[in-house]
Amino acid sequence: QVRLVESGGGLVQPGGSLTLSCVASGNIIDIDVMGWYRQAPGKQRELVATVTSTGGSDYGDSVKGRFTISRDNAKNTAYLQMNSLEYEDKHVYYCHADRILSGLRRYLYDTWGQGTQVTVSS
Repeated sequence: QVRLVESGGGLVQPGGSLTLSCVASGNIIDIDVMGWYRQAPGKQRELVATVTSTGGSDYGDSVKGRFTISRDNAKNTAYLQMNSLEYEDKHVYYCHADRILSGLRRYLYDTWGQGTQVTVSS
């Protein structure tokens, strides 16, 4: 079984920065895609950013130029550097991993963390 644990959320002022981390634990050989999604109350979950094991990345339109995703494959960890935070960035941020090759030589798909709250307020 694979578990994703997020950390780094909190309260920040507009214009400030935060870095989120997501650690994947379990019997893991490789993770194809890791990413971040976010959700506000009553809204659909939306893409923030994804990164592949070879470094290819993709971003949601609302965060392009402000957020940067990265990962450390050796540590099965993904990071989200969030700069120039805006009130609209207040969401619960969820870590996502897809196509995980486990030690049992089976692929696991569509795995989510429990989420971490990011609040932007003055």
